[in-house]
Amino acid sequence: MIQNIIDNLKNQGIEIDLAQSNLIKKMIESIPKEKSLINKFKKRKFNKASFYIWGEVGRGKTLITKSFLNEIKINKAIFHYIDFMQNIHNELSVMSGKSDPLNLIAKSLSKKYKIIFIDEFQVEDVADAMIIGNLLNQLIQLDVVLYITSNAHPDDLYKDGLQRQKFIDVMKAMQKQFNIYKLDGMIDYRSRNIANVNQENSNKFFDEKDILLVIKENFDNKNFTKKTLNINSRQFTCKAVSNDFLWISFSDFFIEPNGSSDYMEISKNTEWVFLNDFKYCDDNSTDIIRRFISFIDICYRDKTKIKFFFNGIAYEKLYTGNKLEILWDRCQSRLSEMQTSEYLI
Repeated sequence: MIQNIIDNLKNQGIEIDLAQSNLIKKMIESIPKEKSLINKFKKRKFNKASFYIWGEVGRGKTLITKSFLNEIKINKAIFHYIDFMQNIHNELSVMSGKSDPLNLIAKSLSKKYKIIFIDEFQVEDVADAMIIGNLLNQLIQLDVVLYITSNAHPDDLYKDGLQRQKFIDVMKAMQKQFNIYKLDGMIDYRSRNIANVNQENSNKFFDEKDILLVIKENFDNKNFTKKTLNINSRQFTCKAVSNDFLWISFSDFFIEPNGSSDYMEISKNTEWVFLNDFKYCDDNSTDIIRRFISFIDICYRDKTKIKFFFNGIAYEKLYTGNKLEILWDRCQSRLSEMQTSEYLI
């Protein structure tokens, strides 16, 4: 099994390091030792088989877990956390008025799946906080094996949230049933993959289909139907947005009345920004350039990762006016640095 997993990961551009190898071994060792792999799960003889895997972005948490679960031929479900919670809220709405609906949902899930994988686990909403810990505990009691990936240790979830102590108490009980594994590593594979896009052919024109492909290859939670970005109780135009990335058009986004407070929210909450649809600007477009410069300044300060698709537009000459010349000189220097692998990785 381990060789199949390693080969699968190599095909996806991951050279296994020691921390990743140890995680794979621990996951394999957690499977009960019985003759049939399927029976191992059907007979429900688990001893701390569930895993909570956390660490910085791009370390391979999702790919490793999916590659491991791909080797287990049994009823399982793979959810992104946002989709999982949306399903739970929908079920709770349908069961409104019933006694202990969360227990009914847990029983329903346990009948369908022996394994549930929840990717990019996060808790930011009080309603979710009051649900998720109890639900996970009930699933474990029903012998469902859980695999959870997150950027944060369980103790660091839902910081400063309402009624956090109740949430923490439930999560503490849950942790006793999990292998808590921090996946350290030196290589951010997602950043490396995106940074290497068009490195060999910098003159390639990337149309929207090409950009979609880049996003699909590197992010699981994709919503290309959502064309608005909600920031500071206002809406702005975007190409696509998810918990991990924001795709915006230079021509559309910076013509709107956004500002530094909006850019700070984007920088704080977005792992990757994809930016395309550039056009040359002069002193008739100073509002657009001023906003763009402010956006770059904030992202540069926070080291937000941006993938620029200039598509034949010389970024050095993006602004040809005189009014913002001093500001533009600094921005131009930052644009140059922000496109390097050293910055992105």
